Amino acid sequence: MTKKSNPKFLKVLKAVFGALIGVQSEQQREHDFTDKNPIPYIITAVILTVLFVFTLLLIINWVLS
Repeated sequence: MTKKSNPKFLKVLKAVFGALIGVQSEQQREHDFTDKNPIPYIITAVILTVLFVFTLLLIINWVLS
């Protein structure tokens, strides 16, 4: 039986943030895909995406007001 690896929070945050802004290296991407559990990456990506959209909406409302 294989044990699922749970990546550290900062590693997941760095990987997802790098992927979202497009600066993640091929080596880092391959390393991220070796983790057995994709759930932390998915949850972090959804949260960061929602925060990004919310921040854009706040900036747009501030500029247009």
